[in-house]
Parts: sequence; structure tokens; C-alpha cells
Amino acid sequence: MTATNVIEEIKHLPRAEQSRVIQFAFELARERQLPGRRLSALAGQMADSSDPAEVKKLESEITRGFYGE
Repeated sequence: MTATNVIEEIKHLPRAEQSRVIQFAFELARERQLPGRRLSALAGQMADSSDPAEVKKLESEITRGFYGE
């Protein structure tokens, strides 16, 4: 089943069930966020790096860690 199929199925659920799916998605995103200390450490590494590829990688990791995957 693809994400598109899942989304279409969610559209057909009653509102109460849709609300539960939304709540689950938020909980899942929160669980995937990095703690503040880890984000600070990554930001420090990024600031200290002179390698553009490493900076880009760290920036991406910080973004994922802040917003969740």
C-alpha cells in the first residue's frame, strides 16, 4: 500500500477516526525529533566545519531533528 492509498483511505474515515490519525502523525513526528542538547551539538559541529559537504549534511540532520523525520 502506498502513502497515496493510505491518504485516500483516511479521507473516507469518519471525522473522529481522522482526528485519531492526525494525533498519531503528530505523536510520531514528536518522537522523531532530536533533544535540544543533540541539536546544539550538531549546530556547534556545523559552525566549526569548513567542509561544505559536511555543513550541508549537518544542516539537513538539524532540520530533520528539529521538525522530526
